[in-house]
Amino acid sequence: MASSRRARHAGPPDGGWGWMIVAGCFLVTICTRAVTRCISIFFVEFQAYFGQDYARTAWIHSIVDCATMLCAPLGSLISNHVSCQVGIMLGGLLASTGLILSSFATSLEHLYLSLGVLTGLGFALCYSPAIAMVGKYFNKRKALAYGIAMSGSGIGTFILAPVVQLLIEQFSWRGALLILGGFVLNLCVCGALMRPISLKEDCKTAPEVLEQNYVPETEKQDLKRMSIRSPLIKLWPHECLCYCSWKEYDFLLMPGFMVLAVSILFMAYGCSPLFVYLVPYALSVGVSHHQAAFLMSILGVIDIIGNITFGWLTDRRCLKKHRYFCYLFAVGMDGLSCLFLPVLQSFPLLVPFSFTFGYFDGAYVTLIPVVTADAVGTPLLSSALGVVYFLHAIPYLVSPPVAGWLVDTTGSYTASFLLCGFSMIFSSALLCFARLAKKIKRTHLPSLTGNTALKQHIWTNGAIAYSITAELDQRDVEFLAVDTNSFSKRDNNIQAALHGGHFLAWLSMGINQDTQASCEQFAR
Repeated sequence: MASSRRARHAGPPDGGWGWMIVAGCFLVTICTRAVTRCISIFFVEFQAYFGQDYARTAWIHSIVDCATMLCAPLGSLISNHVSCQVGIMLGGLLASTGLILSSFATSLEHLYLSLGVLTGLGFALCYSPAIAMVGKYFNKRKALAYGIAMSGSGIGTFILAPVVQLLIEQFSWRGALLILGGFVLNLCVCGALMRPISLKEDCKTAPEVLEQNYVPETEKQDLKRMSIRSPLIKLWPHECLCYCSWKEYDFLLMPGFMVLAVSILFMAYGCSPLFVYLVPYALSVGVSHHQAAFLMSILGVIDIIGNITFGWLTDRRCLKKHRYFCYLFAVGMDGLSCLFLPVLQSFPLLVPFSFTFGYFDGAYVTLIPVVTADAVGTPLLSSALGVVYFLHAIPYLVSPPVAGWLVDTTGSYTASFLLCGFSMIFSSALLCFARLAKKIKRTHLPSLTGNTALKQHIWTNGAIAYSITAELDQRDVEFLAVDTNSFSKRDNNIQAALHGGHFLAWLSMGINQDTQASCEQFAR
């Protein structure tokens, strides 16, 4: 009922309560991503207490990250169909419960379930809905808003890393996990800030889609008064609801999104082990515990600078059209940093690495929601982010144990870090080649169509006429069906639209759904 009383905005307000949404998302990233990064500080403690090798101990961090990303579509589903506030509050309770139960762990398997699965599930219900809400409130300053919101991960790491190390020294790892469990309860407060907003561009709900595609004219008035959460919606055919669910995820077949999804798999594989093994690697080359924790703090604070500066820069007019290539550059630079890490074997040399890797990590993390929104559009951003973070799950689950196995097998971190670096570079190169191929295709298409005059052929068969033009886009052929009685009246308008190449104008000529269906049936 509350959703029906909300006023619809013509577009994102780009301010107002939106800044409270940014603040809420900022706190969510502190309580989720920063806490997840700080789990690596427990790595040595867990390894010493349970007497396990690198690979088995690394599964804890992997399961947390995997559960967070694997269950991201569930967070989007609850946000879309129940409430963003409910989803984040529920996630906060689950995450806090997982951390508190972890403080009583007696084995690594116990930590796999409590700290890994339960806490990761709670983080999943909070992370993607909070990020999607920022995109609902901002358009012109979207990258800046995301930069501020995502900087919570860096600020949280900068503050929490030394604090967690101090808590471990004072209260042991059990007491530190118990305190973190209480801290994560702040996610419930963040959920209360997420006031929903209704935009005209995404006001086409499932009943409206059903009205356009399935419902007879006599029943449209009843359907317009029906809420998506109304029990009466269950009376409509199962096929209608399946259609509406598919429309929510039809971006999965977009070529641009498919390439982005593949590249994210390689990018996620490359970035995860660095946060797990930076502290153990620093300790292995003779750096003290406090200096190793300070490296994580440096990485966190520089991450903040990367979040905000890259968000601000890519909102400028000169770079706004090139945000895609800014994202590629940031991912590629992180990959290059990983390639040089094995030769950095002292604290003064590891500090520049933390600066470089932290800055570009913050840069591309800020641009992931922006690039996703550019690919699928704002109305589908929540569902698309759920899928994007879902794709992080398998690499996050596999890469730290694989890196740990390489350390156990080779006796050094070199192979692990090189694999991470090449994976991220390949992710950047894949997107770069895809964008270049798309630009080459666009430049050749006008030359091909410009050499041949516009060809238009008209066939008539009974009461149906077809107008086909050679000046088409990648759909190649579109059919236009009209009554022969009204063809003469619309002929001039249709030909003008065709010669101008404006297919949206062509399709908006008042052609109804039944006429298109009959046209397609005849074409078969």
